Amino acid sequence: MSSSALMSIGTRAMFANYASMQTTGHNIANAQTPGYSRQTVELATSGGQSTGAGFFGKGVDVVTVRRASDAFLETQSQTASSMAAMDDARSSNLQQLETVFPPGDNGVGAAVGGFMNAFVDLANSPSDSSARQVILSDAAEVADRFSTAGAQLDRLQNGVTSDLRNSVAQVNQMAAQVAKLNGDIAALRGNSSVPNDMMDQRDQLIKQIGNLVKVSTIASNDGSVGVFIAGGQRLVLGAEAQQLAVTPDPANSSRSVISISDSGILHELPDDLLVGGTISGLLKYQNEDLVSARNQLGQMAASVSARVNQIQSFGVDVGSPPGAGNPVFAVGAPVAIPNSHNARDAAGGFASSVSLAVTDATQLKASDYTMVADPANAGNYIVTRESDGVKFSMAPNGANWAFTRLSDGAAMGGSMDGLQITVNGTPGANDSFELQPVGRAAVSMTRVLDNPAGIAAAAPMTAVMGVANKGTATVAGLAVVSTSNDPTISAAINFTDANGGYAYTLTDASGNVTSSGNGTWTAGQPIALNGFELNLNGVPAAGDTISVVKTAHPESNNGNALAMVGLRDENFVGRDMQIDGSLQDGETATDAYASVLANVGVRVQSAKTSSTISTATSQQADAAVANKSGVNLDEEAGRLIQFQQGYQAAAKVLQVAQAIFDTLLQMASH
Repeated sequence: MSSSALMSIGTRAMFANYASMQTTGHNIANAQTPGYSRQTVELATSGGQSTGAGFFGKGVDVVTVRRASDAFLETQSQTASSMAAMDDARSSNLQQLETVFPPGDNGVGAAVGGFMNAFVDLANSPSDSSARQVILSDAAEVADRFSTAGAQLDRLQNGVTSDLRNSVAQVNQMAAQVAKLNGDIAALRGNSSVPNDMMDQRDQLIKQIGNLVKVSTIASNDGSVGVFIAGGQRLVLGAEAQQLAVTPDPANSSRSVISISDSGILHELPDDLLVGGTISGLLKYQNEDLVSARNQLGQMAASVSARVNQIQSFGVDVGSPPGAGNPVFAVGAPVAIPNSHNARDAAGGFASSVSLAVTDATQLKASDYTMVADPANAGNYIVTRESDGVKFSMAPNGANWAFTRLSDGAAMGGSMDGLQITVNGTPGANDSFELQPVGRAAVSMTRVLDNPAGIAAAAPMTAVMGVANKGTATVAGLAVVSTSNDPTISAAINFTDANGGYAYTLTDASGNVTSSGNGTWTAGQPIALNGFELNLNGVPAAGDTISVVKTAHPESNNGNALAMVGLRDENFVGRDMQIDGSLQDGETATDAYASVLANVGVRVQSAKTSSTISTATSQQADAAVANKSGVNLDEEAGRLIQFQQGYQAAAKVLQVAQAIFDTLLQMASH
């Protein structure tokens, strides 16, 4: 074995230790670099040289520089990080939504309660103009709080759209960078090199994309990585990247969806396939949380407005001359939105349309609906209540439509959930419509009554007990309950026995009898005639009489003001139609607002909990990756000393080889 072989071994050893020191120094320098994976030099024994005395080693070879990575742990970390980003995005936005519905005196519920309470003072003094002015002021406050809350919800929706655009722009930018890195890595891998730092950079970009939209990856033999989203849609394949875009939802252009460009054509990505990342959290917040809050607020606005206006219309104001009360509030009308893919006519307009009308605002639900053709029955439609999935069959009934609730077969008549639907034209087989009975009610709510004299505090009818009555019955209240009431028709009630039996006669202004009949009064139950309900205290005796006549002095009558006060305790929000056709009471206005607060509060707390859990899971997954591929400075410092000593030992080998070589030269020169 020559001295040159010893020098070769020393040189190889020096290079190997120097390479290890260089790599260790690189690790130390990048200990705090996000996404950096620890690198190590892989060494292999150089092939031995055969001699008569056996094989003598040739030293060490540097095989490659390999990064510490674990595909399984990295996938787990990427998935957990994506879910944490989704939950965090939804949680932070829900906390903004919570501010739209303040509790206490600043809330919508308090304003509605204050408005109804104001009628107590008017009932005590019907001629008090200041009490009427207070009512108008409170009515303006009610309308303002509803419309302000609705406008805030619209601003939150605009914020979601803006955030989606920003997120999509980041995804597109990073996807392009991943595609470029794929190309560079594939080119370098062709030279049998492994560009570790570029692979770290690519993995970090993919994880950042995953924080915006959940991704899956597939590695190729050339070193490139395919990135896929939404159940298999290619975002990056090789050195090519597709572009995402935020486009209007075909079902409702006020909302946004995510689309992907394929050969220049945009294809909508289903929301239910985007199950991770900030974008998914924003879409869930937009499509569930904002829709629910807007509809609950709109349901309240529509119900309060309609019921107040109805009671107002039953009364008599103090105008000159006195007349029926005009509406106090106006709200946004229900709308039917055609899907942008619906069939169109030759002029480019939609070939069909749908219009909505509210028949009973107390039955309106806090929900949107989807209307599509019934595939099993030509000419029929299926209407689905989106909040709970309840379906209604909509079948022709002469010039109108008949509705049936499919869950229990209940016949709803010519309307469903207080809503009447009219179809104009002939929708195509694949046409669909989004129905929003209350979605725009709150944001457009205004007070439309400006004249204090227009408040209809007086009942159109007055009940007068007969002067010769012997029983203990007195008038507890007289309230008009139906638009069928005609104040020009008077009623004469004559109790015929001590068990509450009575005979009645209805007479018009000319003295003609329009109707007569018999009935039985029951304690606690009203006598209902001519669209009014008469409630009694005490017990009437046989022969007692009651006359119900047109109110002669509206300025001093408080019958309708008392009816308005009664709205405080009336469950008129969200009534349900039962299978027998009866209505089940809903909630009071203040209870309905409390339900909104509870609904939003539960969503906020649930989102916070989910965010806390998913963040902890992500941190654990990141810690597992760090344990595998992260840089430990103490360990690297120890290795640095180890490789330094190895380098010094290799230098000693060279020094010895040099001394031997010099000795041989000296011997050869003599």
